[in-house]
Amino acid sequence: MRLLVRARMYPTEDEKKVREAIRKLFEIEVSREGEYLVGKSADRESLEKMHLLLRSQGILDSARDIFLKEAEGNQLTITLNKQAAHAGAVNFYGHSYLGSIHVTITTSNIAELIDWLAPSTGKGKH
Repeated sequence: MRLLVRARMYPTEDEKKVREAIRKLFEIEVSREGEYLVGKSADRESLEKMHLLLRSQGILDSARDIFLKEAEGNQLTITLNKQAAHAGAVNFYGHSYLGSIHVTITTSNIAELIDWLAPSTGKGKH
């Protein structure tokens, strides 16, 4: 599995706060690459925070629907709201005036990863 997280830094943003936002969702080290903050990992454990947040927020079914829609081949690409991430929450399609966090997960078995991250429940909670 490979995880790539990217967030564009805008001049009005505090780099420390954007780093914190990313780290509230993913257990990864974040570095500056040009105008982006970037985090990378090859460990599924780096997704554990998101795994738990999807459950605590009661959004497993919504997340699963988005994951299934956005998965293509062996890759899942999602966009998360930076402001929600800073608050420690997962919010998809995060287009805001402060930008978004772009997440790409590549794995040999995307269906298994989606089943682990967001199993089907019918009620949103597992």
